[in-house]
Amino acid sequence: MAQNNSNKDSESTTPTPAPRGPRGHGPGLVEKPKNFWKTTKRLMDYMSDRMVGLIFVLIFAIVSVIFQIRTPKILGQATTEIFKGVMKGSADQKAGIKINNLPIDFQKIVNIIIVVALMYLASAIFSYLQQYIMTLISQRTVYKLRRQMKEKMRKVPILYYDTHNNGDIMSRAVNDMDNIANTLQQSLTQAVTSTVQFFGTLFMMLTISWQLTLIALVTIPVSLIIVGIVAPRSQKFFAAQQKSLGLLNDQVEENYAGQQVLKSFDREKDTINKFEVQNEKYYQSAWKAQFISGVIMPLMIFLNNIGYVFVAVLGGIQVAQGSITLGNVQAFLQYTNQFSQPISQLANLMNTIQSTIASAERVFAVIDEQEMKDTNKNRPIENNTDDQITFEHVKFGYNQEEGTLLKDYTLHVKKGQEVAIVGPTGAGKTTIINLLERFYDIQGGSIKLNGKDTRDIKREDLRSHFAMVLQDTWLFTGTIYDNIKYGRENASRDEIIAAAKEAHVDDFVRKLPEGYDTILNESASNISQGQRQLLTIARAFLADPEILILDEATSSVDTRTEVQIQNAMNKLSKGRTSFVVAHRLSTIQSADNIIVMNHGSIVETGTHNELLKKNGFYADLYNSQFNDNVSFD
Repeated sequence: MAQNNSNKDSESTTPTPAPRGPRGHGPGLVEKPKNFWKTTKRLMDYMSDRMVGLIFVLIFAIVSVIFQIRTPKILGQATTEIFKGVMKGSADQKAGIKINNLPIDFQKIVNIIIVVALMYLASAIFSYLQQYIMTLISQRTVYKLRRQMKEKMRKVPILYYDTHNNGDIMSRAVNDMDNIANTLQQSLTQAVTSTVQFFGTLFMMLTISWQLTLIALVTIPVSLIIVGIVAPRSQKFFAAQQKSLGLLNDQVEENYAGQQVLKSFDREKDTINKFEVQNEKYYQSAWKAQFISGVIMPLMIFLNNIGYVFVAVLGGIQVAQGSITLGNVQAFLQYTNQFSQPISQLANLMNTIQSTIASAERVFAVIDEQEMKDTNKNRPIENNTDDQITFEHVKFGYNQEEGTLLKDYTLHVKKGQEVAIVGPTGAGKTTIINLLERFYDIQGGSIKLNGKDTRDIKREDLRSHFAMVLQDTWLFTGTIYDNIKYGRENASRDEIIAAAKEAHVDDFVRKLPEGYDTILNESASNISQGQRQLLTIARAFLADPEILILDEATSSVDTRTEVQIQNAMNKLSKGRTSFVVAHRLSTIQSADNIIVMNHGSIVETGTHNELLKKNGFYADLYNSQFNDNVSFD
């Protein structure tokens, strides 16, 4: 998708990397969860409408684990039967009794194996069911989160996009969402099954031998100490890893968007060096996070193996003494392994859950952002005015650092008038456009549409009166037909073709192999810049607005295309109120009113001839432009 969110007086026609916004802030930081349990509860609340499914998931998970932990002891009975048969046969041989076969009850063993197989099958079925249901629940939950975040992104003020880089926003919408989805789908049920397996295995071990169970339990305090020391350290590095990833994403996106500029200024080496620095930061935080969290598993395995050895030795002694059966020792050794697994899994889950809650907080931070609000204070409507647009003593500034851009801005525009806004870069021309469509709200004074304060009009309703043709064209990946149709979704094909003809688009489109079905690529670079501009004009024709906002874009196209664009703009403006941000003063000499701006304030107003007679700031701009053959882009 090709776009450029220029919210200030950024008027250059040279392609630039994505803007960093008025304050130039980098992406939001990924920090340690500020309130772990509050965020966890909030995340769980998103699944509250699927409580029945969650209950079934828990039941199926518990039943699956119960079947699984029962099987070793039952299977141990088969080992005991074989051992008894071998020992009885050996005793008979020593007693001089001739035997052809060992007295082993194979039918009983077969029955045991069938029971074990059925239990394993039942465990697998219940495990599959709980995983299937949990997948549906988790994906639906994240779907709800994504939809809510997308809706929030529609409602946040433009200032949010100015102060948050695209890479960080994408990281929250994609990486953090995937992190949450994976945890809900796998880790939640794993936490339940691991807990049930731990206590269930402990119970089964106690039914076999409390002495052997005590030996197995000795490793638990040591394991908890390891987890308590290592896990918090790894979480710090996971937070740094997520932060570095967001910065890296933003840098990569910015570099890809500005490839032409980077290459033309021969900044590839410098860009690569900056990338290497950021990539190194990401590498350092990532390997430290993975290394420290990875230390947990080997340490746990080592402790479990030590316990396993002691259980095997003591169990062998007890079998020799006849105080325990061989099958039970075999079952206990299996339980020892099963006993260690949930501890290791829960230890690993701590890191995963910490990372997930950090991701959830980043997503919730977006969802909790302040929205653009319509005041609806029902201010008095000025019925006796013939102004279509009125600025009255408007005061506005983007932030405290930059100060007030518009100090006492007053402007009256009647229906059908053409208002040109001129001035050097940074004078505040685009700021007026931002205020007209309420991309930002004013801090003082009022802006009225047909006598009604725009703050009392819903933004959607207000913007339905406007159409914009900006210097920086925005076209999305799709057909030319769909890009024009974007101006009015319910337009018929005949209306779309008619708009294309009015904007001089139809001629060049029909020469393309696919015509109106031509797919524009990500940056719409498969058509020329002038053709892209004509498409945006066709889109405005289709919208058929009352008020036009035109940001001229003819300085970097050939003369023939410039004439086409200018003619299309003139036809589009006919009979409509229009605001023209002018770069070439020759194009606005017939404007009904020319607003001359400098340093955020109106310094002169009047027609072209009136302003020239004043011999002031506008005259200086005009003379310098035509004498030096330059434009104020």
